[in-house]
Amino acid sequence: PDPRRAAVWREIARYLQRWVPEDGAVVVLGAGHCGFINAVRARARHAVDPWEGVAAHAAPGVQVHRTPAHSLEPFADGSVDVVFASNLLEHLDGKTLGHTLSEARRVLRPGGRLLLVQPNFRYAYKVYFDDYTHEKIFTHESLRDTLLAAGFEADHVESRFLPFTLRSGLPAWPPLVRLYLALPWRPFAGQMLVVVRKPA
Repeated sequence: PDPRRAAVWREIARYLQRWVPEDGAVVVLGAGHCGFINAVRARARHAVDPWEGVAAHAAPGVQVHRTPAHSLEPFADGSVDVVFASNLLEHLDGKTLGHTLSEARRVLRPGGRLLLVQPNFRYAYKVYFDDYTHEKIFTHESLRDTLLAAGFEADHVESRFLPFTLRSGLPAWPPLVRLYLALPWRPFAGQMLVVVRKPA
């Protein structure tokens, strides 16, 4: 954990809030240190992660569920407005990826959105496998097509969203993060943002 990351995530959450209804329910898959779920505004906030340490990082009001992303039994069909994941899908094998997307689609209400921040292999190929736990390769086009094949509808794609890691190139001072996200072209960006929705 790095306390500077909380400031960065507040600005990322501010940027993504346009797709998150404040009166809705948000589920974060692989919540980890809870940077996004602590910062986003929503009526109900849920952090999903099998890691035993996740509860220590969840802010007051965030409900913690110690379950993997491909097994969302705590949530009823159509009960969630937004599912969010950052740097998760590239770590999953094909079978687990399929189950994860199926579960996300199941728990989303019609018109609900899946927001994904992922390394974009097209712009990060030199360092993509520096993380030995990466299982899958995605570009903004292949991820969008994977999601369409899983039954979602395309909504919004930013091929260059954030640097490959939050340690590389993104300043931690909130006004600079806000300025970076407002740029039409973002230097050092190796991660993408893909937003899809469950058909109504």
